[in-house]
Amino acid sequence: MEQSTRRAVAIALAVLVVLGASAGAGAQSQSREATIVTDAQTVFDEIMAAPDKQIPQAILEKAEAIAVFPNLLRAAFVFGGQRGRGIISVRNRANGTWSAPAFLTITGGSWGAQIGGQSIDLVLVVVNERGVDNLLTNQFKIGGEASAAAGPIGRSAEASTDVLMRAQILSYSRSRGLFIGLAVNGSSVRADVDANERMYGARLDSRAIAIERRGGSPAAIGAWRETLQKYCGK
Repeated sequence: MEQSTRRAVAIALAVLVVLGASAGAGAQSQSREATIVTDAQTVFDEIMAAPDKQIPQAILEKAEAIAVFPNLLRAAFVFGGQRGRGIISVRNRANGTWSAPAFLTITGGSWGAQIGGQSIDLVLVVVNERGVDNLLTNQFKIGGEASAAAGPIGRSAEASTDVLMRAQILSYSRSRGLFIGLAVNGSSVRADVDANERMYGARLDSRAIAIERRGGSPAAIGAWRETLQKYCGK
């Protein structure tokens, strides 16, 4: 990698570190993991409270899993990067319940005529079981067969058959900052086993929590599961 390229990447990553430090400063009163769960619930509630921007009910009824990454940070100086932490819960169609959340990280890169920083709330609606399997692997890159497409919005929006056929994952985001839009394809999603251990007291991977349901039900996750039940149903 040329020296100028390395310098640009280093600058972008430095901005992400600074933004990450400031974003985490208010989380002293509770664990980082409990804060992520609470923030994810808030993001989902607020998106669904906007009638013209909410995720259509027809989409949520088809959802096999919901992942939320609150306060995903994106920064760039020609070369850019994005990084965030979030959670994923999987629906059990047999008994109409949602799993405890497994913790994930998401990272991605970009390049071009760009500069600035941005905080993004990202929601991924997984619409089939294959997409769920992909996101629950220990490391997975979104794209190719498991591509993500921008999801339709609005209370009366119809779940487009074409959209559902083209993508396993529908993405919804809201942003604050200098950028417009967010590229999800090409992002790497990884299981955050350390965060799972801090929340559940055991080193569990995403599948153990979301499919095998071995994490239990800590008090901190109750409101999150109620929110999923409220908007997505059984």
